This record gives sequence, C-alpha cells and structure tokens, in this order.
Amino acid sequence: MLDRSARGEHLLTPTSVAAPEQGVTTLQDAVLGARVHDGGTTFSLWAPRATRIELVLVDEHRRQTNHDLAPVGEGIWSLHLAGIGDGQRYGYRVHGAWAPEKGERFNPAKLLLDPYARAITGGVDYSGPIADHTPESNFLPDLTDSFAAVPLSVVVADSAPPKPLPEPIPLADMVIYETHLRGYTRQHPSVPEHLRGTYAGMAYPAVVQHLVDLGVNAVELLPVHHFVSEPFIVGRGLTNYWGYNTLGFFAPHAPYASSDAGTLGGQVREFKEMVSALHAAGIAVILDVVYNHTGEGGHDGPTLSFRGIDHGEYYRLTDDKRNDYDVTGCGNAVDTSNPGVLKLVLDSLRYWAGDMGVDGFRFDLATTLIRDHSHHVDQNHEFKRLVAADPVLAGKVMIAEPWDMGPYGYQVERWGQDWSEWNDRFRGFTRDFWRGAIGGVQELATRLSGSSDIFDHGGRPATSSINFITAHDGFTMRDIVTYDLKHNEANAERNRDGADDNRSWNHGYEGETDDRAIVAARQRTTRNLMATLLLSAGVPMILAGDELGRTQGGNNNAYCQDSPVSWVNWLAEEEWVGQEDLTRTLLKLRAEHPLLRSDRWRYHGEVTDANGHGLGRSPVAWFAESGTEMTTEAWHDMGRRTLGMYLSDQTEALLIYFHAGWDPVEISLPGAPWAQRYHLLAHTGVPGELPRRPVAPGRTVTMPGRTVVVLAADVRTGAEFVPASPATPTEEDAG
Repeated sequence: MLDRSARGEHLLTPTSVAAPEQGVTTLQDAVLGARVHDGGTTFSLWAPRATRIELVLVDEHRRQTNHDLAPVGEGIWSLHLAGIGDGQRYGYRVHGAWAPEKGERFNPAKLLLDPYARAITGGVDYSGPIADHTPESNFLPDLTDSFAAVPLSVVVADSAPPKPLPEPIPLADMVIYETHLRGYTRQHPSVPEHLRGTYAGMAYPAVVQHLVDLGVNAVELLPVHHFVSEPFIVGRGLTNYWGYNTLGFFAPHAPYASSDAGTLGGQVREFKEMVSALHAAGIAVILDVVYNHTGEGGHDGPTLSFRGIDHGEYYRLTDDKRNDYDVTGCGNAVDTSNPGVLKLVLDSLRYWAGDMGVDGFRFDLATTLIRDHSHHVDQNHEFKRLVAADPVLAGKVMIAEPWDMGPYGYQVERWGQDWSEWNDRFRGFTRDFWRGAIGGVQELATRLSGSSDIFDHGGRPATSSINFITAHDGFTMRDIVTYDLKHNEANAERNRDGADDNRSWNHGYEGETDDRAIVAARQRTTRNLMATLLLSAGVPMILAGDELGRTQGGNNNAYCQDSPVSWVNWLAEEEWVGQEDLTRTLLKLRAEHPLLRSDRWRYHGEVTDANGHGLGRSPVAWFAESGTEMTTEAWHDMGRRTLGMYLSDQTEALLIYFHAGWDPVEISLPGAPWAQRYHLLAHTGVPGELPRRPVAPGRTVTMPGRTVVVLAADVRTGAEFVPASPATPTEEDAG
C-alpha cells in the first residue's frame, strides 16, 4: 500500500465526513456516480478490492478537500455530502494493494475520474505523471501525484430529457446518415463561427434543413462519449479525431460544447438541446458507442480511471493477471463477464436512452461485449439478455459491428432478431460489382434482397442488414473511384496504417484529374454505388458528405485528422451536384414507395387482391434484358452484367434495371400481367440518355452502359397512369 504522504503536501486533510446511509446496498440496485438530492450530493463508486477511497473535491482555485467514502456492501463505497451540488469538480484516490500478479494496481497518487461522471472538464497532460508505474518498469509503482495532469469529474444535477420524436420511426423506414459531429459543421458557411463543430452547430437550422431536404431521418454520430487521444498520436502532433477512445461512458465529449455552454455541465444541456432540435425535425439520433475498450490502453498506458479503481475487475487480463488480454487492438478489453462492469454498460445505455433522449446505438466491436469469463464468444451472453429485457431500451435501435480482433470474433449473421448488423459483405460486393471484379449477377440479386443468404433465418427481418458502401473507416465514395492506393502520409505512419484491401478503382488515373472523360466516368460510378445502396432491401447507411462528392485525398484512415482532410466541405464542386440530386431523388422514392423499404423477405409467388384472387405477378421477380424472367442458364452466366429487379404488391410495382456493362443494352420491358405501362422515375445517367415519356410493355428501351434505371410499372387495369414523384424532367429529357 502506498503512503499518503507520497502524493505531495498540497493535499488537504479531510475536513468533514458524512455517515453513509444505513443498510447494505446490493450491486444490482446501487445508484452509482454523483447524484444531487436532499440538499447535497451522494457519491458512490464500485471498487470491490479497494481498502480505502478518498473523494477529492476541487474548488475554482484547484484546491483539494478530501473525504473518505464508506463501504456499503458488494464492493460499493458511498458518501452523502450536504451543500455540494451541480458544477462541483471532483475525483477519486483509490487505495489498495500494489500486486500486478493479481491484477491489482492500486495507486492513490493517481487522481481518478468517476466512471459514472456525467461531465468531464479539463484534459490530459501526456508529458505529466499519468502512468501508475515508473518509466523503468510497468510493474513498479510511480508515487508522483497526477493531479495537475488529469481531467476532473463534474457533478451534474438531473434535468428534463430532450423532446422525443413526434412519432417513432420504424427501422424499415430509417435512412441512417453516419457523421462526425465536429467535422460535419466545422466548415459550414451558414453556421456561426463560434458554433461550428459543436452540438449547437449540429442543431443549427441550416444544418437540420439539409438533412431534411436530403431525405435523411436518422443521424448516427461518431463517438460523443468523452474521449481522449492516445499518447503515441499526441506525440506525432496529431489528435484522436474519430473518438474511439472513451474515457467517460456517461459524459458528452466536452470539447464539442460551444463556448457559450462551458464544460462544467453545460455540455449536457447543449447535447439535449441538439437532440430536441433533431427530433423536432423528425430525425432520430443514434450514437456510435465504444464499450469494448477504454482510453487507458494497455497496462503500460495512462491510469486515468478504471485501471486505478480495479485493473483486474474492469479489464480482461491474461492468465498471469499481469497483462491485458486485448481483443480490440486498442490495448485493453472491457470485461463484461464481470457483473459490476456489465452494470456500468447497461446503466450507461439507460442513461443515454432515457435522460439524454437518444434513439439507438451502434456498438463498436460488439463481439467483445459478449465474451465470457474465459474470453470465449457467447451469443447467449447476459449482456444481450439484459438489453432485450430492459424497458428503457425497448424499441431502441440496436446495431452491432459484429466482429472484434479476438478468436472467433467475426460474428456476422449471429446476433438474432433484436439486432441489426453492419453488413460488410454488402460493402465489399457492391464495390467489386461496379469496378468489374465480380462475374455474373447471382450475388447482386442476393444483396439487393437484403442479403437473405446471411440474415434470412431464425425469424430475423430484412432490416437485420445495415447496408453501407462507405463509413468513417476507409475511403469516401468519391475516393473509391479516384484512388487505387491509400494515401495516408499525413498520419505520420509512413503510409503503413489503414487497409490495403479497398476494392477501389481509379478509372485509369491515380488521384484528381481534369480529364473530363475520367471525371464523368467516376461520377457515374458513384451514382451507381449510391443507387445500389438506396434501392436495396435492408437499412441504408450513407456516409456524410458522400452526397456532396466529399474527398479525403485518398486517406483511408483519417482517424487522427482533425483538419479539412476529414471535415465536410459544404462548398460543393459544381460537377458533383448531380450526386446530391440523385441521392435526394432516390431517398424521396424510398420514402414514397413501401416496396423499397419492407422489413419482410420477398419470395417468388403470386400477389393476391383483397379477396385472395391471384393477380398473376410475383412480389419479386428477376428479369433479363429480353423482358422474360431469368433462366437457370442466365443465372449461371458469369459474363452477365445486366439484371432487372421487379417488386410489386396489390397496388403498385417497380422495375429496376442494373447494368454494369460498358456498352449500351437493349431492354425489352415485360408485358402484362407485370405492367400496363412504364414511366421513368430516376436513373444514374446524364440528361437526355433515357426517354421520360411513358413506354408501353414489350417496347425496347436502350439502356446506356453502366447505368441504373428505376421505372414505375402501372399495374392498375383500366386506370389512368399517374406515376408517383418522377425525377424532375429537364428540357433535354423531354424528348
């Protein structure tokens, strides 16, 4: 055990200690963190192997006053202090054995954050004494006080939750827009300068209106739990921009608060105001959450919270208990097989869903959360059971990134009915198909159908698949068609970081070019990629800025680039306006046509009317360019590059052709009972390439090379055909 005097003479002797509440507190029922009530604040911390815990109150002059917490049962320590309330800064010093061979690294010289802190203020001095060990050895304690080098927890009183959505948005209706909160508005010309890159900036009317006009109804925010940078990134003069390095699972990231809000709890208010503004516009808020590891890294990293409270309880350790068992690639892995850690995760989810008003979660490296005490993957893990049974989480969107870096970590398709999953098969296939690396159209049909080969089992809906082509990690859509190779030199890792398997295609020239033919070809491919994403069954996820032609200059791992490399450029180049127009058109079609967003799997059969009479057409059918349904021979033709997808119900039908061949192809449109007439709704070509006038069945239409065409099929016998929301015609299209 460390002697208290080792921490420095400036520490104050406890001046008052309030008696804990009588009785024994159970872990399951414990209310942890700092809760304001009854004229004061109750501070409670779970530290099952600690021998003493000091609460450190810090005033505006950074003077410290210490108070001892008392054990109240099942590893919980608690104290109620009268007169302490909202905005109070505090931390903990946790005493216990220094026994790394037992996973015990207690060192009261290190001031620790409350894992349940609702706000965090201040930063980390990475050159300060933030490690619990000496520079010479990871297993010898460093007795230097860390107070001046670490952030502080902040007491935040309860407040009203944000306004809810006017109506819940069914998952089948959602269009998810993945964005970085800071980078989205950092360069927005309509957002006041002092609000750019903040929660208030995200809520600014011009920003919200863009989302509404585009047709987005759910934003998925990259991590907004309070995070820190890794020492090695700071040492390169860079910063952790993405935020996948959480330090506080209850605290909104303080640097995203505007100067008006401040960081002594103002970030909580501003976050709630942002959620209310998005909700008022009918936009759901989904958080990308990182519960699989923390910002402390491995045991050789800084000790800022969890490790100092109990290394062996919060983190997975190797059999010798001296080292972290890392299945995340980030230095440590949170141990949800421990009831106290599992409670932390569930309490955090409830807080964000209830108090902070968010509508769902995307779990980074989700497999880590379902590993048992032996580190084995368990799809029946208590984590999943508790999430499913929790009333606060009922109806919230749950999205798994269904893998981690450990043994058997790839768990795509196995998460069950209550979960959706990132579908990396959709991403890889779609890129391959449009760059010509895939022969035939069998898999195209499968991906368009919601990846039934992966998810159509166990009663799972088609919304199990989160379809995406781009995400924060990797190339933007424009960079997919501009670079064959990654260009990550700015990351200062000699271009060794980031994926090498990008499945991209530069169209004959590496990087940006003024060659009009190459630029036009690239833009056409991005329109085809976007169309494939938005016309497929499942839930589409768009990377912010892809509709604007955003580029990162070929950087496919911009995690450390808080710069124009990563920020959305709102002054879109004129030549990329067509991408935004197409995205808006297709999202409008998706909203207006339930056929494009069903959560049910489609099988070949017969559509019936209200009386059960067959209508002669199928809910789904696949057509060759001849206007007849695909034959077995056609399905096995590896040279085939054209496929028609027909969707119908009792009242409407759509026919969508995907043509990846270079040359034009003549398409014969299917006749009755498939349709009485066809009308063009949208296409990925250029104006004038396709007729806008109605076309009779059996007629032939010339489909340009490398194009997607969406046709409304009139199935109302004898009715005058009035197509729904066709794309705005141009003078050139009118012929």
